[in-house]
Amino acid sequence: IGNTVLHILVLQPNKTFASRMYSLILSYDRNREGPGSLELIPNNEGLTPFKLAGVEGNTVMFQYLMQKRKHNLWSFGPLTTVLYDLTEIDSWAEDQSFLELIVSTKKREARQILDLTPVKELVNLKWNMYGRPYFCFLALFYILYMVCFTMCCVYRPLKPRTGNRTSGRDNTIYVQKVLQESYMTYEDELRLVGELITVIGAVVILILEIPDILRVGAAKYFGQTILGGPFHIIVITYACMILVTMVMRLTSTTGEVVPMSFALVLGWCNVMYFARGFQMLGPFTIMIQKMIFGDLLRFCWLMAVVILGFASAFYIIFQTENPENLGQFYNYPMSLFTTFELFLTIIDGPANYDVDLPFMYSVVYFAFAIIATLLMLNLLIAMMGDTHWRVAHERDELWRAQVVATTVMLERKLPRCLWPRSGICGREYGLGDRWYLRVQDRVDPSKHKIMRYTEAFKAQDRDDNDKVTEKLEINRNILYQKESSALSLSRSTSRTSSHRGWEILRRNT
Repeated sequence: IGNTVLHILVLQPNKTFASRMYSLILSYDRNREGPGSLELIPNNEGLTPFKLAGVEGNTVMFQYLMQKRKHNLWSFGPLTTVLYDLTEIDSWAEDQSFLELIVSTKKREARQILDLTPVKELVNLKWNMYGRPYFCFLALFYILYMVCFTMCCVYRPLKPRTGNRTSGRDNTIYVQKVLQESYMTYEDELRLVGELITVIGAVVILILEIPDILRVGAAKYFGQTILGGPFHIIVITYACMILVTMVMRLTSTTGEVVPMSFALVLGWCNVMYFARGFQMLGPFTIMIQKMIFGDLLRFCWLMAVVILGFASAFYIIFQTENPENLGQFYNYPMSLFTTFELFLTIIDGPANYDVDLPFMYSVVYFAFAIIATLLMLNLLIAMMGDTHWRVAHERDELWRAQVVATTVMLERKLPRCLWPRSGICGREYGLGDRWYLRVQDRVDPSKHKIMRYTEAFKAQDRDDNDKVTEKLEINRNILYQKESSALSLSRSTSRTSSHRGWEILRRNT
């Protein structure tokens, strides 16, 4: 019951009342430091009160709980050295990481905790010492891997075509070699080494991605932008295309160019994932993700309807015409592609004005130009501009959350020997087996002086308001003193809080 009450207090809107009641309940807990402490008992979702405060974005309760966990080492003038307990914060030995919970939650208030002590210092320590070097090395390794795969695709085994052409539009001069003819020369053996590296890399990608999908869940793993959801979809699809290409090569099945082309596009697009490690490029990748999976997906549904309708109309109009003179609409798939190009204004109206054009072509093309070019493209630009304005206010905050997510991901996947635990063991200071983070805080005397002046302003305002209220209550029922009380009230209110504050500043100076 006590643990349930603690979780309820974390969710209370009145933070002052919640913190006081929290301390009162813990005062009756006799085993505060033992394994049976109320603060260490999780709820049904596996969240302790401390983790729940982070997930809900309760910064006041989080700071209150952190103040209970800190130990002051020494103070010398404005400098103070503090040890912060990293229990439940450090993701090194946690199955359900506190940092991962913060970046995966949908509440924006939770990401503000990443700017608080000691979370900010812990993330900076992990990222600067281990995260950034490992992530840059991983980016370089992936680029070299994609260069290897691209060269294998460029020099794939082809041979001249021996059969006759089936039609005048047939333009194929090379065909794919069968498996027995693909690896005969020294150049083929070099390409085989690159192909083996590509296949091994695809298998490693699947081995690394599948456990995280099972642990986190497909909806959260692919749906969270901060966790890199779209890029996880891209890299898994890329690995699957590589395996499909391998099977088609081993079985001598024609058409390997289809999965190979998809793999090239997806593999190189995944390079944008590594932009999150750089402050200059990271926020822009967030904006691209928001636009693609927000505005562009909604716009594509409208675009598909318009293209389908007008492509069908164009095909019907030119169905009775000679395709040699009007070849852009000679079949239905080509009509769809041509209409798509017209929609994006890539090409002009595909009409041969040396022959007589159907009358309905001018009418349909006029309507298409008005709807597609003038209306829908400007609608897309306006939607993207609105998204850019909304994301620009929080893109730096989202980028910092992406850095945290990347740090936790590297810490989980790398061996322990390459990523030692951050902080100081408490045995060095006689604080047990817990790990602590040492933070040096500099106290600015001028800041405290300003805070003292502010409190003086507030205190003086409260005293004057109390005096005025007492006068009004005493003289409420006395008729002949109303004018004098109103006069005294006008004199007291004429001296505003700003004048009294300046007098306090002059005296202190």
